Amino acid sequence: MENTLTIKPIYNDYCDQIIDLILSIQQKEFGLTITINQQLDLLDVETNYHQGGGNFWGAFIGDKLIGTIALINCGHNSACIRKMFVKKEYRGKELGTAQQLLNTLLQYCREKEITAIYLGTVHQLKAAHRFYERNSFTPIAVADLPPYFPLMITDNMFYQLHLDKQTAL
Repeated sequence: MENTLTIKPIYNDYCDQIIDLILSIQQKEFGLTITINQQLDLLDVETNYHQGGGNFWGAFIGDKLIGTIALINCGHNSACIRKMFVKKEYRGKELGTAQQLLNTLLQYCREKEITAIYLGTVHQLKAAHRFYERNSFTPIAVADLPPYFPLMITDNMFYQLHLDKQTAL
């Protein structure tokens, strides 16, 4: 069995796998009442992420999708992280899946001169909050988000990271 973790951009041919992964984590693991109808962006990742200068990456063990992270380019040298999910059995420092996904996104931002990164999440995802904070993200009030930040109805916590105030990883 192939145990090597690889991260690569993914497109609409992975939409079914992306939806299965994300809905399973949201609904079964965390008991969130979110449905695909509340995240229609997952039905067309090329239009919603790639076309605007963002990206959508998948983490794979062999050909099995085990994690995702996406970036919306908001203009103004800023972007929004979306859809960061890793299957439970592939989380943690051993494989470093989440960290490698985030590092891939941050490198992309540096290459595209994106310096301000924002994200929204929900209060139930405590481990995600710790992960973001370990990676120098700081909490931000919804009222302090830039007006071009694409709010999602389910998000109730927000974070920011300013790459221009950091040294490169």
